[in-house]
Amino acid sequence: MGLCSLFMTGIGIYAWTRKKPMWFWAGSKVQDDEISDIPAYNRANGIMWMAYSLPYWLSTIVGIKNEELAADILLIWVLVSMPLLILVYKRIYNKYVA
Repeated sequence: MGLCSLFMTGIGIYAWTRKKPMWFWAGSKVQDDEISDIPAYNRANGIMWMAYSLPYWLSTIVGIKNEELAADILLIWVLVSMPLLILVYKRIYNKYVA
């Protein structure tokens, strides 16, 4: 779980510091001319991914003492957050689309 936590946080940091617009869907690209404010768009993406990583960090810490509870936290988070992550990204994209 620690590796997943690092990976999700890393995506957030990468998105935040990227000069070109960050994409969301695998295999897709967001063109520079699509986004009105690239730094703000990337910052919002970075915050989204770092917020998404928080329950992974929580389950990593909880997993040191109780692996079953950590797995339950992660399972619930993944089931709830996947549709939520898509909705949040669409909101970010629509806010910054040129």
